[in-house]
Amino acid sequence: MRLLSARLIVSLIIGVTLVSLCTSYYQVMVLNRGLQKDLQHSAEVLGQSLARNVERDLERDAQHSLQRTVQQYANRDHLAGLAVYDPQGHPIAVTTSIEPLMATAPATVLQSIRENHDASAFVRMGSASIHIYALPLHRGDDLVGTLAIVHDSGYIRQESLRIWRETFLSALAHVFLIVLITLLIVRWSIAGPIARTAHWMKALRTGRGTVRIKVPDLEMFRPLAREVATFAESLNTARSAAELEARLRETGESIWTADRLAVHVRARLGEGRLFVVSNREPYMHVRRGKSIEVNVPASGLVTALEPVLRACDGTWVAHGSGDADKEMVDTHDRLIVPPDDPRYTLRRVWLTKEEEEGYYYGFANEGIWPLCHIAHTRPLFRASDWKHYQEVNRKFADALLEEMENVVRPVVLVQDYHFALLPRLIKQSRPDARVALFWHIPWPNPEAFAICPWQRELVDGLLGADLLGFHIQAHCTNFLQTVDRIVESRIDWEHFSVQRLDHHTTVRPFPISVEAGETVAEPLRESAYEERATLLKSLGVEAALMGVGVDRMDYTKGILERFLAIERFLEKYPRYQGVFTFVQIGAPTRTHIKRYHDLQAEVEAEADRINWRFQAGQWKPIVLLNRQHSHKEIEPYYRAADLCLVTSLHDGMNLVAKEFVAARHDERGVLILSCFTGAARELRDALQVNPYDIDQTAEAIRAALEMQPEEKQLRMQRMRKLVRENNVYRWAGTLIGQLCEVRLDVAEEGGNRFRADASVA
Repeated sequence: MRLLSARLIVSLIIGVTLVSLCTSYYQVMVLNRGLQKDLQHSAEVLGQSLARNVERDLERDAQHSLQRTVQQYANRDHLAGLAVYDPQGHPIAVTTSIEPLMATAPATVLQSIRENHDASAFVRMGSASIHIYALPLHRGDDLVGTLAIVHDSGYIRQESLRIWRETFLSALAHVFLIVLITLLIVRWSIAGPIARTAHWMKALRTGRGTVRIKVPDLEMFRPLAREVATFAESLNTARSAAELEARLRETGESIWTADRLAVHVRARLGEGRLFVVSNREPYMHVRRGKSIEVNVPASGLVTALEPVLRACDGTWVAHGSGDADKEMVDTHDRLIVPPDDPRYTLRRVWLTKEEEEGYYYGFANEGIWPLCHIAHTRPLFRASDWKHYQEVNRKFADALLEEMENVVRPVVLVQDYHFALLPRLIKQSRPDARVALFWHIPWPNPEAFAICPWQRELVDGLLGADLLGFHIQAHCTNFLQTVDRIVESRIDWEHFSVQRLDHHTTVRPFPISVEAGETVAEPLRESAYEERATLLKSLGVEAALMGVGVDRMDYTKGILERFLAIERFLEKYPRYQGVFTFVQIGAPTRTHIKRYHDLQAEVEAEADRINWRFQAGQWKPIVLLNRQHSHKEIEPYYRAADLCLVTSLHDGMNLVAKEFVAARHDERGVLILSCFTGAARELRDALQVNPYDIDQTAEAIRAALEMQPEEKQLRMQRMRKLVRENNVYRWAGTLIGQLCEVRLDVAEEGGNRFRADASVA
């Protein structure tokens, strides 16, 4: 810092001095020109006024009068004297004081005589600086002589020297003041914040003190502040991971983390490269006024797969749905993400409005979604939707094949029911690719799936994959039974694999989860009781106990049945009226599909009806928050709630149940969980209910509120241990690891034909 200050001071001194010198030079030049112009003008005026008298004296040949005239103007206002010359340049009359200088006609006088025109010049004669103005004298049209007016111009030089002297002293003062002010600014605005930041980074490096990622002192250096914050976050994350790893080694546990997942998959991939295909993109660009913002959709899938793609420079192929997405890609529809730390490629696929309506809202969400969820909503199958579904699957296949061109050992992970045809399309063009598809929703029994007019095409497309993943074993069994009924194949029930068209597909359960590792030490939060009071106050409700539900507004989530159970609970146990409030966070989804639009109206009407029945004063039984919420907004409700209601009528897994458990660091709160969710197979310590049984759910609410603290803690501890050990990183690591172990045998040299042996080691 001292060296920096010394360099800064020297630079300022040199800079200010040079600027002052240049400014002074300009000022002196302007002053000189002004004084010279004034002097010349004075000489001209005086010459014009005297010329007539001098001409008259010459005409009368009045030598004595002429000498008196030139003598009387001596030493007046810088006037050195006058001289009169004949046409040959001989002096006729000269002021005594300048006689030694003007005894011989100077060049200016001779020029005036020669040109018969006035002339002027600044000259130096001996040690004197003078200005000579020569004016021709006439008698009629004849030249009879020249009048020379001589001024002492030395005062101009004196004035210039004065300006230089004053400028020099002023520059010294400026240099002193500027250096002083700059040093104060450097100390207060730069050196101080940098010193504090250095102290903060030292504490971060040594692991002492509270680590704060934001660096407000560096706000004036925004790019540096962002980089320092990113560096701090990375270092903090790395330290937390190392500390966690050390604790796990000490206790003999083996928890999956993002770093472990990245290392695991990178080792399995070897020279291969990972490609992920999903309908939803991990980063979306949207326009906000004149600027473009980056949105990161709340998704466990992004949480699980980003560390892998970052580690292996993978590619994510997804639908570009943001209104500013096209402005951010290159000519090949690619961009490198994340924006703040580019590591992997996002390839965007563009869909027309008609394609999105038919493929996504139509066939996928009005057809396959209700078909697979036994929630008593009739699936709608339209030939036009099926056509769009096929076209979009082909469009994604073309984009993926383009990205895989010249890639050795590609590994493809396809996500969900939007792309049932994609595995077969990929295998037909790239049989050397290892392809897996994870089906994130339930798979129904064969009788239910037989409703679909294109059941054979869907199943055949899925059997193009080397590895098919479902949430639970029951869904794997349902799928194999469906295959057995629909297509010609050979099923190995012992190893849960299918052979069709010389291709093997292995079917396995991979229960998805949430990120639930050990968290970094945080500043002490308020207690659940205080946080609950704060949340309820913000909602304008007075209550002592609170329940929470977090769902998309989907008919499979059992929200109406949940409200009926709350109504029944308050009927049976009126002592909880005015005491217990249930907060339902419901995110609108697919609202232009009639069934979803109707459901939203039904949920709002039911909440209003129950509130109208029981509401009293500042209390009401149900608070419906019908808008999109970020995970950061939802987490306080998880932490503060006495219970969480998850009453899905049918669900592949339901991550809300696991999110609630992961958020309860205080090991309090009770989870009430539908037995028709995949999570119910793992979270055995939840109070499991049949959501159709309204009385049973009402009793579970009472039991949760009256459960002893010791039992609550014991149940939550066991569930948290399970969620922590079987987290989303383990899900991704197991799925991709098994896919990478698929053996592909080349049947012909050159790689044109392959035979896939999908047995998994």
